[in-house]
Amino acid sequence: MAERTSSGLLMMLEPTPAVAMTLPAEVREKLAELELELSEGDITQKGYEKKRGKLLAPYIPQIQGVDPSLQIDNRIQTSSQAVFSGSKHSKARAANTRDERFRSDLHTEAVQAALAKYKERKMPMPSKRRSVLVQSSVEACTPPDTSSASEDEGSLRRQGRLTTSTPYQGHGHPTVEHWFNRVIQGSSTSSSASSTSSHPGGRSVTNTALAALNANAAATALADLMAHTQIDNHSAPPDVTGLLERSSHLAERPQVASVRGVSRGYNHHTSVMETADGVPVNSRVSSKIQQLLNTLKRPKRPPLREFFVDDFEELLDVQEPDPNQPKPEGQQMSTLEGEHLEAVNKWPPSLPAALQRWGTTQPKSPCLTALDNAGKPVYTLTYGKLWTRSQKLAYTLLNKLSTRNEPLLMPGDRVALVFPNNDPVMFMVAFYGCLLAELVPVPIEVPLTRKDAGSQQIGFLLGSCGVTLALTTDACQKGLPKAQTGEVATFKGWPRLLWFVTDGKHVVKPPKDWHPPVREASDDIAYIEYKTSKEGSTMGITVSHSAMLTHCHALTQACGYTEAETITNVLDFKRDAGLWHGVLTSVMNRMHVISIPYSLMKVNPLSWIQKVHTYKARVAVLKSRDMHWSLLAQRDQRDISLSSLRMLIVADGANPWSISSCDAFLNVFQARGLRPEVICPCASSSEAMTVAIRRPPEMGIPPPGKAVLSMGGLSHSVIRVDTEDKLSVLTVQDVGQVMPGAMVCVVRVEGTPYLCQTDEVGEICVSSGSTGVAYYGLPGMTKNVFETIPLLSSGVPISDRPFTRTSLLGFVGPDSLVFVVGKLDGLMVVSGRRHNADDVVATALAVEPMKFVYRGRIAVFSVSVLHDERIVVVAEQRPDSTEEDSFQWMSRVLQAIDSIHQVGVYCLALVPANTLPKAPLGGIHISETKQRFLEGALHPCNVLMCPHTCVTNLPKPRQKQPEVGPASMIVGNLVAGKRIAQASGRDVAQLEDNDQFLYIQDVLQWRAQATPDHPLFLVLNAKGTVASTASCLQLHKRAERVATALMGRLNTGDHVALVYPPGIDLIATFYGCLYAGCVPVTVRPPHPQNLATTLPTVKMIVEVSKSVCILTTQAITKLLKSKEANATVDIKSWPMVLDTDDLPRKKSSQMYKPPTPEMLAYLDFSVSTTGILAGVKMSHAATSALCRSIKLQCELYPSRQIAICLDPYCGLGFALWCLCSVYSGHQSILVPPLELESNASLWLTAVSQYKVRVTFCSYSVMEMCTKGLGSQTEALRLRNMNLSCVRTCMVVAEERPRIALTQTFSKIFKDLGLSPRAVSTTFGCRVNVAICLQGTAGPDPTTVYVDMRALRHDRVRLVERGSPHSLPLMESGKILPGVKVIIANTETKGPLGDSHLGEVWVSSPHNATGYYTVYGEEALHADHFNTKLSFGDTQTVWARTGYLGFLRRTELTDASGERHDALYIVGSLDETLELRGMRYHPIDIETSVIRSHKSIAECAVFTWTNLLVVVVELEGSEQEALDLVALVTNVVLEEHYLIVGVVVVVDPGVIPINSRGEKQRMHLRDGFLADQLDPIYVAYNM
Repeated sequence: MAERTSSGLLMMLEPTPAVAMTLPAEVREKLAELELELSEGDITQKGYEKKRGKLLAPYIPQIQGVDPSLQIDNRIQTSSQAVFSGSKHSKARAANTRDERFRSDLHTEAVQAALAKYKERKMPMPSKRRSVLVQSSVEACTPPDTSSASEDEGSLRRQGRLTTSTPYQGHGHPTVEHWFNRVIQGSSTSSSASSTSSHPGGRSVTNTALAALNANAAATALADLMAHTQIDNHSAPPDVTGLLERSSHLAERPQVASVRGVSRGYNHHTSVMETADGVPVNSRVSSKIQQLLNTLKRPKRPPLREFFVDDFEELLDVQEPDPNQPKPEGQQMSTLEGEHLEAVNKWPPSLPAALQRWGTTQPKSPCLTALDNAGKPVYTLTYGKLWTRSQKLAYTLLNKLSTRNEPLLMPGDRVALVFPNNDPVMFMVAFYGCLLAELVPVPIEVPLTRKDAGSQQIGFLLGSCGVTLALTTDACQKGLPKAQTGEVATFKGWPRLLWFVTDGKHVVKPPKDWHPPVREASDDIAYIEYKTSKEGSTMGITVSHSAMLTHCHALTQACGYTEAETITNVLDFKRDAGLWHGVLTSVMNRMHVISIPYSLMKVNPLSWIQKVHTYKARVAVLKSRDMHWSLLAQRDQRDISLSSLRMLIVADGANPWSISSCDAFLNVFQARGLRPEVICPCASSSEAMTVAIRRPPEMGIPPPGKAVLSMGGLSHSVIRVDTEDKLSVLTVQDVGQVMPGAMVCVVRVEGTPYLCQTDEVGEICVSSGSTGVAYYGLPGMTKNVFETIPLLSSGVPISDRPFTRTSLLGFVGPDSLVFVVGKLDGLMVVSGRRHNADDVVATALAVEPMKFVYRGRIAVFSVSVLHDERIVVVAEQRPDSTEEDSFQWMSRVLQAIDSIHQVGVYCLALVPANTLPKAPLGGIHISETKQRFLEGALHPCNVLMCPHTCVTNLPKPRQKQPEVGPASMIVGNLVAGKRIAQASGRDVAQLEDNDQFLYIQDVLQWRAQATPDHPLFLVLNAKGTVASTASCLQLHKRAERVATALMGRLNTGDHVALVYPPGIDLIATFYGCLYAGCVPVTVRPPHPQNLATTLPTVKMIVEVSKSVCILTTQAITKLLKSKEANATVDIKSWPMVLDTDDLPRKKSSQMYKPPTPEMLAYLDFSVSTTGILAGVKMSHAATSALCRSIKLQCELYPSRQIAICLDPYCGLGFALWCLCSVYSGHQSILVPPLELESNASLWLTAVSQYKVRVTFCSYSVMEMCTKGLGSQTEALRLRNMNLSCVRTCMVVAEERPRIALTQTFSKIFKDLGLSPRAVSTTFGCRVNVAICLQGTAGPDPTTVYVDMRALRHDRVRLVERGSPHSLPLMESGKILPGVKVIIANTETKGPLGDSHLGEVWVSSPHNATGYYTVYGEEALHADHFNTKLSFGDTQTVWARTGYLGFLRRTELTDASGERHDALYIVGSLDETLELRGMRYHPIDIETSVIRSHKSIAECAVFTWTNLLVVVVELEGSEQEALDLVALVTNVVLEEHYLIVGVVVVVDPGVIPINSRGEKQRMHLRDGFLADQLDPIYVAYNM
């Protein structure tokens, strides 16, 4: 029935052809328009659906009370399979008789039920490498890996009104787009991903929709079914669609989840201190005193100390505790005491004494049977053999090993025991051999490779224990990795060890008169057991002889061990319960241990059951995993019986899923003689050893207990039994009673160890003679853990005995039973609520157990991001699972965890099978996995990040305050004694300048007459040899020829495009154009290998500049008219192309003289970083003024040489290359930057060879030098490169100075004599190509540190170097002569004070006179070139640079003796990103991202529909691509408080960079939206 209804519903939703035909024509037209808009990407999917819904609403037959827009949501679903399967299971069966409440498979069922609620929104399948967002033919992005978790609030509310008569109607299936758009709207209330919580005002979905079903019958049927699925995990769990009787309670659930993201009032104003140092100066005071006064009056910077207390409290939203959260109400607990430890006379005084006794009195008695991988017994060690072999070893270790005639080992020394898991016999001999020799054994795992997970930490432990000798077996020693010498390799982080083989010929028989000292148990260390902490560090826990003996007594008494019993041990015998039961207590009681190796269990999971049957074992020690494995394999066995067992000790009984293994195991094996009461879970920890164990049935104990606890309560550390919300409950079993002779209490986890209340969860603490003593060599930690003194609420200690913390979280239940609900290691505190990693694992596994992930191969841990823990789930997926399966599973896991634990998962990663670091005996090495995740070395194959739902403590979005008016701004600054921020270069008027020339072409003619042979230009080729030169006269002659060629063909004032490679041709034709009265436009020639992208730009500049003629070389002429060019542009539409290679030598008749210097001299075209092609007009007057300013600033005279490594096509690069030499007469050594690609040292070699004092380069050139020559400075020095001649090296740029790059450059080349003060930057922009230039005189550029968070609020706050969030800004050179700069408010256009952030405005004789055309934004900005302040000096005409910056008066003095004003550029206004009400500069986010992983070569960010998109270039193997997603998201959250919406990983070189080395972020954005990036991976963070 379900299937019928759902498919029927879907048919109704799609307007059938019949209906479509009856739609009125105008509606059809509008629909077509909508479709078009959607395909063009002009409208979001969501908007499309809304509008379409409105249009169709009147025509689609209403489905009983369902909102039309809902029906539309469903139309995408038609292709997917019918929504519900499972109807065939719905015949009711008789209810099972077991008590429903305590079924342990409840959890699986709960998860299925939770998912069922989401089922109504089954998601369309995301496919990888396919963008869901761009509607064109998108082939290369990844979908928003849909967890359909966050429907928009509206539809939730609407669904609340569904009518009960049609249970399945209207379950919307929002598509991926639907879901994506929801995130895009950037609502600050990211509703939590839990569909159970409706929003205030809405009712929850499920109850009304499901109540109509005959829930009871269905639930019982399901209950049965689930009981079986749990056992036989190969069959897929039935598709349970919320048909559980309990679901009717859901609607009334108090609202917890949905309110998580809702932000509260905006009341944080960050108090930001602005520094100001303009102090009114009294002219009569001497300047020294004045300076002192100034420093005293200047507000002090905040001292460093308070910066390191991160002031995030004022910024981040601190989550208020929910007033309705449960609080413990019971009275204070009392300590729990175990029964008295009986002193029995027969107990030997120590374990070696017990061994001696049995070895001499019962030598034939079997002690240990070892099995091979086929399960056959290989060897049985008797007590006699154990005694003699241990003695031999003890004697050999003490007497036969020496270095330089000194014995190698002394009693009390520590020795490593390295034995494989399938050789318990050798281990036991070695262990007791050490005890007899009074050495301290440190059992560790066999290191398999040099890079085992956690191996380094083990090495650290061995080093700190001072271990010098390792005992091992011959076979094991042969298998260890070897060095070249044939010795065992030294493992990473390990001390140097001697390896001694215990079964070799070196072990000798002791002489007759030698006897090992068998003493009474003392407090000396007996052995050291290692444990790994949550963070991955390894500690050694020391156990004394007396504790070891007492623990054996206590276990013997608690388990009722009797002499000569048989016991099977499946656990690792080197540590923990395997060691305690299988090696120590067994010898105490002369028991016979059958040891089952892990390798055998992997081959035959039933082996332990077969051995219990064969040996009629009374006791078995195992883990719940072993029970689970044997369930999967039990079909084949018929003739086995477990009736001999009196105790089945479940060592990890404290694990939340052990209960389901126990129950399922009992279900199956009860028929094979297993009695329910013999299952004895126990709880233990490395520090406290066994804490509690359920006693065997013969001891007359109270019956076992189970508790069904509310997860919500547990997350607040409160015990609430079985709440109404049946889904989020945890069923736990007791772990029995406290050990004999022990006292147990439960204390608060954090802070002072106060006793807990009776209904509160805390850490269990034990005080007894049988716990560990200390962490070896760690006295501080030892005090915290082994010497805790629990306090009563009054502050009085509960006893004078110290307690040991067990790291188990739990409580004491009825009948004094101990319950454990988790471990401290797995505790994750998210927004103040506690979650247990094991519980989350259990939930994830219950989603589709065994079908998708292997049971043991899933890791859950938390990472700290932005001052809170965030949950990360990593699982290995089965090799045969498809992409589709993965995303399906991932989204279901997210939903399940959200429903059941009410907590969002920050990151879910799937890795290929068998790639997670393994713990020694199966399982996952969690801390190593976490380490790899944080280092970006996990290499997942699928990643889903959900920061939008998890991160709820972001700062409030900034509300823009109404701006303070410009007048009050000035008055405020005056009152505060701040100066208005304005500065100017030297005054040009009073500087003697003998240049009477107004026109640059006149200068060339004059020089050609006055100094005809003076060399002006020298061009170098890639080999470093001179390619061409030009003296004054040669240049003039070549220009004349060009002019002659043009005069006959063109009119005065025509625009001419010069398309030349960098060289003298370009310069000569430029002057030729001026001679002929034409307006030159320099254009970079197209790249022959890359015509498709470079030719359109050439074409565009030619068209936009209205050039009537192209001057170029023969080669480029051919290229422009070639077949290849025709593929990209229409070659017939080129204007006249003149090839200037061999022009006739004609004397020109008459030079053109411009009537006025305001006439247009040339056009300067450049593509701005935002991708806008803008051409500016330069008049003759501006051109001369520009040259004069540069001449004065750099002190350029005919005797000087300068080296230029810049592109000569626009901005300052063009001016330096083509204009300045002619104006000032100095010689320019021209190095085309393209030549550096084949010879990186070309530019610096030229600088050194010609002893250049002044040189210019671009950032891309500097980058090429640092990357290409960084490692070659030695070689360059040998080739006599010497850069000590350089006084100033200026980087020409139109952006914030890249300090990191300039500093690296200075550092690398310091060795070659480059002065650290030489490197500086320039600043220019479209309205004025040269505003600042360091020049040769004047103070060095200064660097200040500003608070990056204040910058986001458009404020400048100076901080000390090294404080958090500090950003270094370097002054952009000195302001040029004749240039005036002021800082203006971007909104009010009023002037700002010193050290305030605003737009830089400039006034100077060399400002450009305006845009010629701006391609791409027609309305562009007349006011860029002539704008006036709204207040103050309202007369001066300024040009707006479009850059944010600030002026700051420094303590330095400039050439004129005034205090120097430094200009700091922060970034381009067009580039800034407005996010969450704040202004971000892309470069800051990019710098953080590049730092986050070594394989990120470059990064660019932009916004798209309110989402932050981060594009990273991956330099490394593609398998690293997905590692970057989490790291990028983390770093941007931490440092910028922003959630990354999309992470795009691309190949190196994809981010477009212009000739100046600036990123073209807008081109990149267009490429991303048009899907041209061919990304390796695109992650949509949901």
